[in-house]
Parts: sequence; C-alpha cells; structure tokens
Amino acid sequence: MAHTRLAKTIHWSFIILYVYGIVKQVDDISDLEDSKLLIFEVVFATIFLGIVIGRYFYMRKVETMHASTVPVHRVHKIIAKSVHTSMYIVLVLLPLSGLVIAFLFNQGIKDGPMQLAALSVHEFAATASYVLIAIHVSAAIYSRIKGEGVWSSMVPILNDEKPNNHPIVRKVADFEEQVYDQIEHIFTRIRE
Repeated sequence: MAHTRLAKTIHWSFIILYVYGIVKQVDDISDLEDSKLLIFEVVFATIFLGIVIGRYFYMRKVETMHASTVPVHRVHKIIAKSVHTSMYIVLVLLPLSGLVIAFLFNQGIKDGPMQLAALSVHEFAATASYVLIAIHVSAAIYSRIKGEGVWSSMVPILNDEKPNNHPIVRKVADFEEQVYDQIEHIFTRIRE
C-alpha cells in the first residue's frame, strides 16, 4: 500500500527544506548581529519545527514498512522504527537548539556555557541528522534492490518493484534474515 499523496508531498517538501537549511546555514553566530538574518532564522526554524512535528503526528499512525509486499522480520521493523524515531528526535533538536541559540544571542549571550551548550546540541543534531538520513536513504535503496515494495510507496521513480530473485540478492537477504533471527533469539533469552 502506497503512502498518501499528502504524506509524499510532506516527505519531499521537507527534503527540499532540509537541504535548503543545510546550504544556507549560519557559519558564525556573529552573523546574527544582522537583525533581518536573525528574524529569518527564527521564522525558518519555527516553520521547520512545525513541519517536523506535523509530519510526526501525521505519520505515527502508519506502521513502519507498511507498504512492504513481502513479509518483514519483526527485528527489521524495530530497527527501521528506531531509525525513524531517531530522525524525528534530531530533526526536532536541530531547530529547537537553533531557536535557543537565537534567543540567547538576542539576549546578549553570545558566548559562555549556555551558548556553548546550545551550539553543541545544534552541532550534534546536525551531524546525527546526516548519519541517520544516510542510513535511511541507504536502507531505501537496499529495499529497492530487494524489491520489497517500500521504495515504491514513497518514491515517484523506479517504482515497478518486484521481489528480486538474483542469487546474490537472495544470499544477502537470507543472511540478513539470519542476523535478525539471532538478534531476536538473544533478546528472547535475555527476557527469560
């Protein structure tokens, strides 16, 4: 089952907004002396935050990997959900910490421990977002190669997926399932 048109629109619009935010980011907080830039950054961060939170509440009712046309291992779903949840966390921390930086700067706190803490959270969130998005995109491409149907539910191109029975793909997928089985077995034994 494909995602709704609204879900796809939010997803792809958000990507454009995220890339724009990364490209136009403020490299030196002293640039915030320009009041127009400061106001723009606050408005941008607020819109960004609103979209992330809105997307979270809209998408939380959709089961992770709901569009898969093949059975998905329970551990695989847990890992996918963990990556998605982590992305939401860092994508909320990114604008929130940016707003704190702007607030502190506007209050005359341009350095010191509070500003350093806000900047550190902002940098952590930015770096974590790069890593998590790279994992997300890699997983989407891998899913497309396997032909699970997940790619087609969100991506408007190359979406004529069918399960891939190439021997190498099958071997990798079988190994992946064995890893998930082992992880599930370990956690089952821990709970006992």
